[in-house]
Amino acid sequence: MNSKKVLITGGNAGIGFETSKALALKGYRVIILGRTKQKCEDAVYQINQIAQNDYCTYYLCDLSNQNEIKKTAQLISEQHHSLDILINNAGQVFTEYNESVDGIEMQFATNHLAYFLLTYELIPLLQKSTEARIINVSSNSHYRGKVDFNNLYFKNNYKFFDAYAQSKLCNVLFTYALAEKLKNSNITVNALHPGLVKTSIGTKNTKWWESLAWTLWSKLGISVADGAKTSIYLASSDEVKNTTGKYWNKCKAQESLKTSYDKDIQEKLWKLSEDLCKIDYSKYI
Repeated sequence: MNSKKVLITGGNAGIGFETSKALALKGYRVIILGRTKQKCEDAVYQINQIAQNDYCTYYLCDLSNQNEIKKTAQLISEQHHSLDILINNAGQVFTEYNESVDGIEMQFATNHLAYFLLTYELIPLLQKSTEARIINVSSNSHYRGKVDFNNLYFKNNYKFFDAYAQSKLCNVLFTYALAEKLKNSNITVNALHPGLVKTSIGTKNTKWWESLAWTLWSKLGISVADGAKTSIYLASSDEVKNTTGKYWNKCKAQESLKTSYDKDIQEKLWKLSEDLCKIDYSKYI
């Protein structure tokens, strides 16, 4: 039996659930991070039934709330000696301007800063693994993204897709910056595009016509199981155990947006993210 531990955010639904299920079937001990107790309990029950064991567990956490991230990560660190794989998978779409409890635009808070902060909090556990992997689920929407440091939250003229594309570009920028900082360590870092997937992400925080548009558009997409394939590959394949700092699509590395390789932008975003999360990565790396 595989004894490796994998923590996946949003592992109770959609791509995250399919990834959790597939890794559990491979023998991984799966830890799900989710917001809703009933959904997490249902997911854990299903996965354990399918895998025929009780290795899948969950923790509750609202990833838009930095205090909750820190408390949950501390609890995980107290209850687990190490972590082999972290999959930052959970994401949200908001078509109207919303702020988190920390006063941060919600897509930036949940789609980028949650990745940045949770990873920081779990670095010590990952460092205890002989071969650790961090996987950041981004999107090809990042090709249309731009980090507007002068108007980061789009507050006065909110354009939800611009905010979403920015957050997905931040995933790639963060991946490359972290991979460089960890290049001499036991931890690899990669980002991926899951594909246009038939999920409900575009229907949860949207107006009815926007929800309808997403439902119709996503019908052109791939299944949730297919959308999880690259995450599963990056988490489990020996082919990529020493590969870091890449952007993946359909289980193959490809070029990301040209500006995502700009080290000045990477570093500026890094410092801003540290300030917004009130952390200092140099404590661990």
